[in-house]
Amino acid sequence: METTLPERVGFLQVVPAADLFALLLVAILLGQSFVSEAGVQVELPVSRYQLTRASDASVITLTEGKDPVLWLDRERMSEEELIEALNAIRERSAGVPSVYLRSDKAVAAGEERRVAELALAAGFRVYLLGQPKEGP
Repeated sequence: METTLPERVGFLQVVPAADLFALLLVAILLGQSFVSEAGVQVELPVSRYQLTRASDASVITLTEGKDPVLWLDRERMSEEELIEALNAIRERSAGVPSVYLRSDKAVAAGEERRVAELALAAGFRVYLLGQPKEGP
């Protein structure tokens, strides 16, 4: 029995390399979709009320500390930048936009209220987020 193929078949050696390249390409392109993004870590106060998230709502987060840090959708910003960003969101939004206010339970109520009033002054509906109450 004799083979009619040449000793070194080029295309047969390329197929496994192409499979490896395709697998690597898929892993690189889709890898980020499997990584969970934690965002800003805060400990929310307990609340017995549940709210379904609106698809177009932004999230303002206040972290604890001597000077609480403001975050808008995982982007750290100053108070002036927050006002500008809220105004830009309101201008491109149809209807009354919503914003969720997540604040660490160690943040003073006055600070939380001041940030809520900034969003209210910008024309947003403000919802305060809390942790679900455990047990009955």
